[in-house]
Amino acid sequence: MNAYLILEDGTVFQGTSIGSTKEIISEIVFNTSMWGYLEVLTDPSYAGQAVCMTYPLIGNYGICREDMESLRPWPDGYIVNELSRMPSNFRCDDTIQNFLEAHDIPGVAGIDTRALTKILREKGTMNGMITTNSYDDLTEVLEKIRTYTVSGVVKRVSCKQKKRLKADGPRVALLDIGAKNNIGESLNKRGCDVTIYPCDTSAEEIIESNPDGIMLSNGPGDPKECVYQIEQIKKFYETDIPIFAICLGHQLVALATGADTKKMKYGHRGGNHPVKDLKSGRVYISSQNHGYMVDGDTIDPTIAEIAFINVNDQTVEGLRYKEKNIFTVQFHPEACPGPQDSDLLFDEFMQMMEVRKNG
Repeated sequence: MNAYLILEDGTVFQGTSIGSTKEIISEIVFNTSMWGYLEVLTDPSYAGQAVCMTYPLIGNYGICREDMESLRPWPDGYIVNELSRMPSNFRCDDTIQNFLEAHDIPGVAGIDTRALTKILREKGTMNGMITTNSYDDLTEVLEKIRTYTVSGVVKRVSCKQKKRLKADGPRVALLDIGAKNNIGESLNKRGCDVTIYPCDTSAEEIIESNPDGIMLSNGPGDPKECVYQIEQIKKFYETDIPIFAICLGHQLVALATGADTKKMKYGHRGGNHPVKDLKSGRVYISSQNHGYMVDGDTIDPTIAEIAFINVNDQTVEGLRYKEKNIFTVQFHPEACPGPQDSDLLFDEFMQMMEVRKNG
């Protein structure tokens, strides 16, 4: 069956339908990873978006459920050049086609993903429609596409009740604003007793639980929409509890302390982004997935200093807060799969908790 990707600028790509045949409108983004398509599909940060994979062949090792970063896939749609329908892997549980169908996610294969990526890089991220309907007149369709906005996605992806990963070490409160499984697991394997809280949990409840540290997760959408979470983070900031924040969490801490965020032209999504530690001069290769960034010009130097920058475009990739046990990064040190150069940041968080505990 034919499927079409219609961009808000009127560009139309024709391919083959994969997954569900329902029609969706979404924000179209691209990911440059050469591996880890299942982790991309199950990353809650993609809620409200349809993902184009730039690597030309997707699905050759199938679906391996133990690698999933959450219980289900989150993108609105999926766009590939060539889909492997006969995967070969001893760990394979299913095919991408079946996986998308089971979760009612539409997709399109057989389009020129290189051309699509070039359009998004040149014109910026834009909305689009995936459909199996052939429209003779796009006037009304384009109006609908252009008015689409991503909203309410943090609430949609967050857990609905507390969960616990038991251990005998430091007690960490993880605020789930779209957390990948591997964040909690990265702490748990280091001996942390992790309690995962829904996104609408009050700061008072978390502070009263007397955690040794607070972890703020990644997540989807515009950080400025997270008004409630920003107010809670302001209360966290007033304590001396060590805080480590990743991706959306990084942006929310910046907003809570007076800095600003802005939407990027096409964002950073992939497993090969170089970030430089300004203190050591070392460059890490990182996994990233974000369309918004902290505006470096709005950071109060008396509150925080830039700790990491992106080597390619010099954007802010991390902050260290002065007089506070707080550091935040835009990239993913828990990347799985992906470069794990920077997972030592979890060890730094462990050390911060240890120092505070021992006075």
